[in-house]
This record gives sequence, structure tokens and C-alpha cells, in this order.
Amino acid sequence: MLANVPTRKPKIAISACLMGDEVRYNGGHKQSRYCRNLLSDHFQFVKVCPEMAIGLGVPRQPIRLVGDPESPKARGTVDKSVEVTQALADYGKEMADTLGDISGYIFMQKSPSCGVERVKVYREDGIPQMEGGSGVYAKAFCEARPDLPVEEEGRLCDPVLRENFVTRVYAYADWQALKVNGLSRRAITEFHARYKYQLMACNPEQYKVLGALLGSSGQRPLEEVAEEYFHGLMQGLRRCATRGNHANVLMHISGYLRRHMDPQDKAEIRDLILQYRDGTVPLVVPLTLLKHLFRLHPDPYIAQQVYLQPHPEKLSLRNAI
Repeated sequence: MLANVPTRKPKIAISACLMGDEVRYNGGHKQSRYCRNLLSDHFQFVKVCPEMAIGLGVPRQPIRLVGDPESPKARGTVDKSVEVTQALADYGKEMADTLGDISGYIFMQKSPSCGVERVKVYREDGIPQMEGGSGVYAKAFCEARPDLPVEEEGRLCDPVLRENFVTRVYAYADWQALKVNGLSRRAITEFHARYKYQLMACNPEQYKVLGALLGSSGQRPLEEVAEEYFHGLMQGLRRCATRGNHANVLMHISGYLRRHMDPQDKAEIRDLILQYRDGTVPLVVPLTLLKHLFRLHPDPYIAQQVYLQPHPEKLSLRNAI
């Protein structure tokens, strides 16, 4: 029995237009079927539309980013005297604090308020610039919450990015639950042990760095260590796991079964792992066999590993990577 199978529904924020709310400048929406019809079964969504929140009605003239791509202004496309840069930035900072209990955020891509990156920025004469920028609200929000998992809805079409984002959301929620139950040095060390193989798949170097941090932190204040550890964890998990790293982790995990497998079984699991590494089969294939074998031959250390089930199985995220 796996001890780490997620059962809770993390709370995450989402651009309201992606949930079908008619809040866009033209009274329309950008409903995401994936978010509304599938992810809503596993997440508690909090809908946010910063443009509506700062008083822009529906319908309204659209806004766009103008000026320096590093620090653009959000202005009306028709009436250029309409500028809502500060209002959007202030609302981003406000919501970063108000939504303190969320575990992730899905933003509307290309939006001058909500786009995370590659948002079109115009020169003063109206000509688009080569370099893109970030939506004003999204930039302010993300700067205030740098460790929060965020993603643009369009990028969720990529199965690797999608699996990585959801994994980070559940890890963030896991840490939030740990804090509620009470931080201790032992609790953080046990948390790190559970994330060993997930970190090794994403960023094996960071796993070693965080282990060294915990091993040498005895004289430092607990809150300081916890903050540094969690920041390092989320930075490590941001890197998408490669097939090579996944294969290495699978080999490590299969080693815990060596006393229970005959040469034929060992050859079968090794072949499946190599087939995955070479792109012949998806990750779910060797994982399914490993989980079956661990049900037959339980191991308490492996049972606690987040890597085996970092998100609900019904999401089928590892069927496509």
C-alpha cells in the first residue's frame, strides 16, 4: 500500500475567463475544457479576474503593454490616457497576500494583465517589439510569491509541463499541511526523505544540496532552515524530469526488489525501464509493474516515496510522458 497517494484537493487560483466566466473585454471567455472538466475534480479553484477587480467593466476597451518590456505600462488601446499599470500591480500584491492558502495558479496566456511571459509589448508608436514581457498583475503576484507553482493554461497542453506543474502543486500543498501540523527538524527531514526520488528525477544535484542543508543546520533557527529548504525544494522541482533521470530513479527503486525477483523478473523490469528511457513506452508502463511488485513485496521506505504517486492516478499524467 502506498502511503503517499494524494487524497486532498489543493486550492489553486485560476484566471476567471478560463473557467468560462464572461469577463473578457468583449464580454467573452476563454474556457479551458481541461481545467473546467478534468482538473476541477481534483483542485478547488479560486477564480480571479484582475481587470474586473480594478473596476474595468464588460464590455471595455482592451488594454495592452506599452514601452520597456522589462517594465511596461498597461494602457487602453483606444483611449491612451487610460492607464491601469499601478492598479494591476497593487492588486497583484494584494491577492498574493489574500490568497495565502492556495497551492498554485493557472494564468491566462498572452494577457497584458495575466500573462506570465512572452506577452506582446508595443512601442509608443504602436509597433510590436521583438521582446515580450509579463502581464502586470501576474508579474506583481509572482514576485510576491516566488515559490508558488504557476503555469499558463496554454503550456498545460504540453504533457511534460502539465505533469511537472501538477506535481509541484501537490508538493506545495504537502508542505502547507506539514506547517499546519507543526514544523520540527525531524518532520522536515522525513519530508525530505519522502521526496528523495521525486527530486532525483527532477534535479538530483538539488537533492544533495538540500540534504547537506539539513545535515548542517543544527544550530540555525528552525524557521530559517524551513524557509531555505522549501525554497530549494520548489526550485528543484521546477526542472522537468528527463527520461534519463526517470530511468535512473526507476533502476534505484527496482533495487529494493532484488531479493524477491528471479533473474527473469529482473530482466523484465530492466527491459521496460530501458524501453521507457529510449522512448518506446510511456512512464506509466514500468511504474505500473513496479507498483504491482511492491504490493506483493512491500517495502516501508519505498511505500512512503512521493515519486510513485505524486498526484491522483485518475489524472493519467504519466500516460503521456
